[in-house]
Amino acid sequence: MASDLMGDGAVSRTERAAQRIAELVREIEPGTRLGTKTELRELCGVSVGTFNEALRVAQARGLVAVRPGPGGGLFAAAQSPTVRLGNSILSIDDDASSIADAIRVRDALDPLLITDAAWYSSPADVAGYRTQIAAMADAVGALDADAFMHANWRLHELFAAVNPSPILKPMYLTLVEMIKSHTVAVLPVDEQPIAEVMTERYRIHAALVDAIADRDGDTLQDLIRRHSVKTTTTRTRA
Repeated sequence: MASDLMGDGAVSRTERAAQRIAELVREIEPGTRLGTKTELRELCGVSVGTFNEALRVAQARGLVAVRPGPGGGLFAAAQSPTVRLGNSILSIDDDASSIADAIRVRDALDPLLITDAAWYSSPADVAGYRTQIAAMADAVGALDADAFMHANWRLHELFAAVNPSPILKPMYLTLVEMIKSHTVAVLPVDEQPIAEVMTERYRIHAALVDAIADRDGDTLQDLIRRHSVKTTTTRTRA
């Protein structure tokens, strides 16, 4: 898939702290107390703001539960098979081959994700998609590859958000998160100028959203085929 155009150069302090929390959770039984927020923050060695964001990430991944009051604190959460699957993906070594495999699997899931979006998207969902399409258009006009990439990622995350599948949705979002945290750049596979690549990708995504809004299955499948044509290559930090 020709997806994104520039990205974060390294895993953030927030992500490293979230990974440290995940390591602690894997070492203990569900329901075991990890400690207070202050104790865990000091163990992670980050600021209050960074830790609070890392804690939100850990909670979103189903890793920890917060219990207020006396005897409260942070506890290892019981994890469903789906949560364990997502966390196992996030724990994959961040070498180039692993990230490339994550991209390959994410790309393979795109047709199913986009097809489902045509059936499950409400008018409000479509309005959200169009907001990201507008952001992509602005990025093309400004030749801002970083903004284009993030709007592209966000659009696909919104497609996933409406998906009812308890398997597809978390798997896809986890793969996207993994890819985002390791992407340095996504470059054209040939000599085509990056501005042309951005313009082409914008037009395909805008047409995809129109077809989703119209539930035009034939047009959507043709656009999915065009969407899947590889015109960029991803460079990661691994």
